[in-house]
Amino acid sequence: MIDDKLSLALSDNTEPMIVAMYDAQAEHRELGKHSHARGQLSGLRNGLLTIGTDTGAWVIPAEDAVWLPPHHPHYGWTHGAVEGWSCYIAEADCTDLPAQPRTIRCSGLLREAVLRASEWQGHDLSEEQDRVAMVILDELRTAPVEPFGLPMPSDPRLLLVARALLDDPGKRWGVDEWARWAGISERTLSRRFVAETGFTYTTWRQRARLMRALEMVAEGEAVTNVAFDLGYDSVSAFIALFKRTLGVTPSVYFQRP
Repeated sequence: MIDDKLSLALSDNTEPMIVAMYDAQAEHRELGKHSHARGQLSGLRNGLLTIGTDTGAWVIPAEDAVWLPPHHPHYGWTHGAVEGWSCYIAEADCTDLPAQPRTIRCSGLLREAVLRASEWQGHDLSEEQDRVAMVILDELRTAPVEPFGLPMPSDPRLLLVARALLDDPGKRWGVDEWARWAGISERTLSRRFVAETGFTYTTWRQRARLMRALEMVAEGEAVTNVAFDLGYDSVSAFIALFKRTLGVTPSVYFQRP
């Protein structure tokens, strides 16, 4: 049944307005880069999800969701066991929805409406189902944006540095060493990082490390190992930065319902 609905969601069919699915997975899963005609809203009831595009990457915990407009190439992977849901919205019904990918805070109403829609079958919506579908669109349209993402630079030299940092966020090189490696001056690297991502190089690297930390803790890695693997001087320094950025300690973050 899931496979049939997924085939419908990824096809060019314009009906029904939404195709929603709920699925539980017991282990890590990767989705290669792809795109489709429908917009996609994805979230979790439990677990952690990473979604990336050419312009940014997001780590999605259970209380958030990620929105991807129609025809927007993306890739992703889950971390350990997850319970997740996705809602694919026909392109014609996305005209007044966000035009760029974003992470949103997912309300209980939005989550429950998508879970209700995941039970539907067929191409035609009843009047009751149509009202639930409109609730989903309204909740998505007005949902508050979550700021924890990682915009990617467009300059090829900076992009080279950014991708290397994502591959190995614990590498202890300073900005001067990265600049030499990429064939760019330190001043230009620092200035263009701010201009193209909105963050200083240091802040961008901290967020890259925190995103990887979220993934590692979700996969069962001890906080002590995470801190030292990612290049922090001490466990307390890692926990302090985690709390300063995300509002709570790692242990509390992963205990939240």
